[in-house]
Amino acid sequence: MSPAKVLHHVFGYQKFRGEQEQIIQHILVGGDALVLMPTGGGKSLCYQIPAILRPGVAIVISPLIALMHDQVIALQQYGVKAAYLNSTLNSEQTRKISLQLRQNELDLLYVSPEKLLTTRFLDFLAQTEIALFAIDEVHCVSQWGHDFRPEYTQLSILHQRFPTIPRIAVTATADEPTKKDIITHLGLENAKIFTASFDRPNICYRIVQKQNTKAQLLEFLQTEKHNNDAGIIYCLSRRKVDDTARWLAQQGWKALPYHAGMDKELRSQHQMRFLREEGIIIVATIAFGMGIDKPNVRFVAHLDLPKSLEAYYQETGRAGRDGLPANAWMAYGLQDIVMLRRMVDDSEADEQHKRIEQHKLKAMLGYCEITTCRRQILLNYFGEHLATGCGNCDTCIEPVSTWDGTKAVQKALSCIYRTNQRFGVQYLIDVLLGKKTERILKFQHDKVSTFGIGKELNNNQWHSVFRQLIARGLVSVDIEGHGSLRLTENSRPILRGEEQIFLRKDIGKKQRSKSYSRSSQWRSFTGNDKILWDALVNKRLNLAKAQNVPPYIIFHDSTLEDIVLQQPQTLAEFANLSGVGAKKLEHYGKIFIEVLYEHIIKYGVQITEKPITLDRETIISESAEITINFLKQGMSIQDIVMERDLKYTTIYNHLAVGIEVGQLELEQVITNLAEREINEIEDYFLSQESLDVLKPTFDHFDGIYSYDILRCIRASILYKIK
Repeated sequence: MSPAKVLHHVFGYQKFRGEQEQIIQHILVGGDALVLMPTGGGKSLCYQIPAILRPGVAIVISPLIALMHDQVIALQQYGVKAAYLNSTLNSEQTRKISLQLRQNELDLLYVSPEKLLTTRFLDFLAQTEIALFAIDEVHCVSQWGHDFRPEYTQLSILHQRFPTIPRIAVTATADEPTKKDIITHLGLENAKIFTASFDRPNICYRIVQKQNTKAQLLEFLQTEKHNNDAGIIYCLSRRKVDDTARWLAQQGWKALPYHAGMDKELRSQHQMRFLREEGIIIVATIAFGMGIDKPNVRFVAHLDLPKSLEAYYQETGRAGRDGLPANAWMAYGLQDIVMLRRMVDDSEADEQHKRIEQHKLKAMLGYCEITTCRRQILLNYFGEHLATGCGNCDTCIEPVSTWDGTKAVQKALSCIYRTNQRFGVQYLIDVLLGKKTERILKFQHDKVSTFGIGKELNNNQWHSVFRQLIARGLVSVDIEGHGSLRLTENSRPILRGEEQIFLRKDIGKKQRSKSYSRSSQWRSFTGNDKILWDALVNKRLNLAKAQNVPPYIIFHDSTLEDIVLQQPQTLAEFANLSGVGAKKLEHYGKIFIEVLYEHIIKYGVQITEKPITLDRETIISESAEITINFLKQGMSIQDIVMERDLKYTTIYNHLAVGIEVGQLELEQVITNLAEREINEIEDYFLSQESLDVLKPTFDHFDGIYSYDILRCIRASILYKIK
């Protein structure tokens, strides 16, 4: 098959996105590739489709053993021959998979870098036909990256031992230092680099300054209606993770902690619950998230500042992988900056590494303090230009108010200078506000010229001023001096009155409570459509539990959404839904059509399972009359649906009424069936003891004919026998 046919037949997608097809063709002819593509952008297909089409087995190097199982199960659901080898398997399971590998019965084999790098396994691969090597999460190779894994730096051995085998290295994020490391360490100098847009337009970015973090978090969750949604909350410390998860659980949310200090088995249980249950919130350190394929994470919240924009992008990108709207919310404060800078300075890294980390932290802080579109700044960091504001971040939806802060900044800078650059933010604010604290009196700073000159601003407003001074590089934080502030060269022009500076106003409480996210279609389902949505979700959950797999492996939310909107009533119609390949159609098509059918019978507008059995003189409804007249005037059924803004099922029900009372001929409604087919359906109907139900006829013909068509043919029979 061609790549396009594999995409449709196996994975159920109609067309490639972005450069997927070019990447696949490049790998198919044996080229190496470095693929930079955002989370949810379809990176996996770039090596999975070549793995199916090229002879031999694709070896996929993945850093997380715990997630290999679900990745393989997801492929097996599509009918792809996939397996994994890692330490969780017993000897018999390992022997069985090794035998499959020897007999060339696998399309993809997932392994950890530790497993791959063993001499025994490399020797084993030398005797195996290999289609390609795929290195997932390849940013782990870089010491500048946020998920550095030393084992990844040794993967250059692949090129040395298997020089003719194509390699594809993929990641969702990589700034310039990280990209250079990837190319150098893996010997990808001759690889073609594919860079997709890093824009995730479905994510709404929003940042607030810390006040009462727990209250702010709860307000966000409630305002954005995230009840029963899956979400991830990141904290900087393990203690804060435990405390936040415990507090959320007390508030009635299904929240679980996750960090490296927990018992390994309990940590694994929490991850499994997050993947396989609905509505679980994981509160975690950065130890959680890489490789998480759960598509319906509706929000990612940061209760502390990430250490870089790269980490922030990677972590927020775990929301909304299904393309439906999602939120990225963060609360940050000056204490975050102090803590992160201390962590960098106390690390054992060399000075060059520390300088780069400090640079990344400044970029992160600057992103928080900007007054322009957040998405523009975020994309610009990765070398991508967005011409206009995105319209889906807090600074676009509610433009930031600024004020002329020149005088206030001069007072703040002067206060730092007058107190000998030895004190932290709160002490300086107390001096500006004229507070005669014990420390201020001890150091006689009630005598300096800046004492009490800042009473026009309150404590919180002064915190905002100092935070923005740090973000703009006008002052620096002396970590060894317990957070004392020092003037930089950049502050001189302002102190001299040579420059004017405008500052961002802090967001007030009223604005913070505003809902910013764009609700997805299924979230706005009401009435019968909401009932159908819930029925589909429950059916998916039951199927997943029976197979011990995450629900999203059966179908993504976006596929269930399509079922509600399109209401497919035949297997052919069901096959046209996004994400429904041949194997999933075979396994689940009739099951979900049955859920839809039962819903239509119970709740559908003017639709009943029993024959209508109308008298020919019966006055039919005004709505049905309009539909019938439209058809008589030559309009197609599709045109009538669009004109009346009704569902196909409702229109067909109107037409069935018209057929039964003799206002329409069956041939006017059913135009795409041969006379032989109609006769076969009529014969089967008449062979039944009763015409009261359609399901036996639907099942007899294996779902080839929709309930709409069967309803119209039954109406024709009823007209003839009256």
